[in-house]
Amino acid sequence: MQRYFENELKDLSQDILRMGILTEEAIFKSVEALKNRDKGLAQNVIDNDTIIDNMELCIDEKCVDFIARYQPMAKDLRVITTGMKINNELERIADIAVDIAQRTLEIVDKPILKPLIDIPKLTIVAQEMVKMSIDSFIKNDIEMAKNVLRADNEADRLRNLIQKELIEDYMSKDASTAPRAVQLLLIARFLERICDHTTNIAEDVIYMVQAEVVKHHPERIG
Repeated sequence: MQRYFENELKDLSQDILRMGILTEEAIFKSVEALKNRDKGLAQNVIDNDTIIDNMELCIDEKCVDFIARYQPMAKDLRVITTGMKINNELERIADIAVDIAQRTLEIVDKPILKPLIDIPKLTIVAQEMVKMSIDSFIKNDIEMAKNVLRADNEADRLRNLIQKELIEDYMSKDASTAPRAVQLLLIARFLERICDHTTNIAEDVIYMVQAEVVKHHPERIG
């Protein structure tokens, strides 16, 4: 029975990995749509969200079934419950990618406000944090999970930089730029929220591996 359980646990990890890849792709496409003013790509992100929604339901059911059939203890139980939490976080991240795509559709036909520099940088940080957080789960890698937590400072810095520029250099000087600037502010905030969700995953991975709670305890990150 233990061999069957381990094989199914590996399948669960692969399901979460596939969901993570789709979520990363949704983030990338949503910002590419913004950069290239591509309505079709933005709509593609919105339309494909149902795929990730269905994956979330499937993974959730699989985790509940594991618990019911095998009644795991200690580390095995932590792996499954962490899988359920990651599943939920990824679905939320995918929903945020949809929010970005929707904001893109709001401004795509309007004159471009400014060259996009820091939003693509923040997108790269967000994508890398998603990838690292999922890899840390797959590999049981605490140090990688801690790197996700450390990277959140850069995400906050870029979000603040974007916010400062849009407010001080555009909105405060020319009120007519406000509708477009607000959409970009929202997109920056959405990307920063994605990073927050990845830190939740990283914290759960650390707990999964060594049964140590680091949430609200930054001094334990090291």
